[in-house]
Amino acid sequence: QVKLVESGGGSVTAGGSLRLSCVASDHSFSMRCLAWFRQGQGSERERVAFITSGGNSWLADSVKERFIISRDNAKQTLYLQMESLKPEDTATFYCAAATTPSSCPTAADAYWGQGTQVTVSS
Repeated sequence: QVKLVESGGGSVTAGGSLRLSCVASDHSFSMRCLAWFRQGQGSERERVAFITSGGNSWLADSVKERFIISRDNAKQTLYLQMESLKPEDTATFYCAAATTPSSCPTAADAYWGQGTQVTVSS
């Protein structure tokens, strides 16, 4: 079973920064595509970034110039560095791991962490 534990959320003012971490317990961690999702109040869960086992990454247009996703396989940890935060970034952020080696996490198919709250005030 895959266990994911997020940390690093909090409350910041607009323009601030946060670094989210997700520590995994997963003997296949290095072989999985990993992702960060977020879900605002009343909104659907959306994928904001993913990183493949080979280190290739993708970021949603809404965060592309402000967020960086990275991973440390030796530490079984996924990161999301968030800069220039905006009030619209307010959401619960979830770490996700792919359920198969050939895929990346989707909202319908992933192993999930419990989430960490990010609140950005104006």
